[in-house]
Amino acid sequence: MTVPKKHTVKVTIMGEEFTLRSATSPEETKAVAKHVDSTIREIMQSGVVVETHKGAILACLRMAGELVEMRAKEARLAEEMRALGQTIKPWLPPTKR
Repeated sequence: MTVPKKHTVKVTIMGEEFTLRSATSPEETKAVAKHVDSTIREIMQSGVVVETHKGAILACLRMAGELVEMRAKEARLAEEMRALGQTIKPWLPPTKR
């Protein structure tokens, strides 16, 4: 079994620099960090949150909610695809069923 190569990437979130090691590409790691930074900043700029760590927690909750929503959509889409497959199966020649 091959161990994925880890990349070391420096990112900045809320003005602090972090060095991350990740199996994903440096570009993807930077994109994720940028998304985290912008989400925290958006929450902090709302004026409701003053403390950075609370803004980070709220950003995590927002992103976790988005993840749960996307997983539910993915499951619904997979089910629709299975149902579609069952619908068109009778139309296929016997050798393709």
